Amino acid sequence: MSPGKPGKSTGASEDPSVTLFREYLRIDTVHPKPDYDAAIRFLERVGTDLGLACQKVEVCQGRVVLILTWQGTNPRLRSVLLNSHTDVVPVFEEHWTYPPFEAVKDSQGNIYARGAQDMKCVSIQYLEAIRRLKAEGKCFARTIHLTFVPDEEVGGHKGMEMFVQRPEFRALNVGFALDEGLASPSDTFSVFYGEKSPWWIKVKCAGSPGHGSRFISNTAAEKMHKVITSFLAFRESEKQRLKSDSSLTLGDVTSLNLTMLEGGVSFNVVPSEMAASFDIRIPPTVDLKAFEEQVAAWCRGAGDGVTYEFHQKCMDQHVTSTEESDPWWKAFSGVCRDMKLQLKLEIFPAATDSRYIRAAGHPAIGFSPMNCTPVLLHDHNEFLNEQVFLRGIDIYARLLPALASVPPLPAEG
Repeated sequence: MSPGKPGKSTGASEDPSVTLFREYLRIDTVHPKPDYDAAIRFLERVGTDLGLACQKVEVCQGRVVLILTWQGTNPRLRSVLLNSHTDVVPVFEEHWTYPPFEAVKDSQGNIYARGAQDMKCVSIQYLEAIRRLKAEGKCFARTIHLTFVPDEEVGGHKGMEMFVQRPEFRALNVGFALDEGLASPSDTFSVFYGEKSPWWIKVKCAGSPGHGSRFISNTAAEKMHKVITSFLAFRESEKQRLKSDSSLTLGDVTSLNLTMLEGGVSFNVVPSEMAASFDIRIPPTVDLKAFEEQVAAWCRGAGDGVTYEFHQKCMDQHVTSTEESDPWWKAFSGVCRDMKLQLKLEIFPAATDSRYIRAAGHPAIGFSPMNCTPVLLHDHNEFLNEQVFLRGIDIYARLLPALASVPPLPAEG
């Protein structure tokens, strides 16, 4: 969809849910200084308007998780958790057609803003689905909690990672969680039942220094060349494996990228040390111990004085069941069948807060109901069409009753 003419910022004909969505998009929660306070005030206001209980948990200084709760009729049953993050990634405004924090809606109904897809849309869709269900007088056995967490876009280390370790999270008694997914350019809806393990590895090569005019033996650069060659050869093999097998998605192969190079002080000085940093994302089907042994072998093969260190090393490989015998998946997939939504089951190619939820022992599905939409998270001119957004509310308004009405499980007595 190419940009149309700018539309009016608001109007009598605009659906109130869209107006609320655009209001949220205008709150600047971009890193490195997200206005979390404004986001929490906005969400707390909406939650109070809906009659939801509000709780704020400061997981560390300046990082607050907001919990909105719709109490179920049987609080002993495990709850349904609807998670979303409040922060968004930086923008390069010169590449945007419209200002990224004005939520301009063009003549085609496309709403342009950072966070339109990732993931302020889902936050408002959760809330507006609950608004509709409460207006219809509905109530369900299971409690529904909504959590709005900070810092997902910088790894979640001062957000969900800390929150799942706290008593306030354990008190939520989570049975099943929904979190973010990705847009889908096709008619299908992407559903993510697991994630890759992100490994950030820094390889250091020590070697003989000297004058830049000489052929010095055993240099750091020669060793680094071998390291990079080994890593990038593996990258190419995985890239070709993905390309040659149409049944594979990006989530099924290991992605590897060289992201930083360091070393040297002057043009005429051979450095005594060089370093390279790699961002590696490993599917849950890969043996992580064997993969690290491969990394160690690449480093040994480059010569003496080559070491590596981890700046991130996720070892959790939990996946959520998508078997029809699983009651949570049965409820989720049943609604999708009834609504004639075609699902594509995938491993998430990057990382979301779902990994912390799964690691804490709770099944979680990544799902953002945005089909027929280009994937623009973190990209210039991020947008979501208002009709796709509204359709997402319809979908959640069907999903939430099904999930919150899952019959008592054996472990629940």
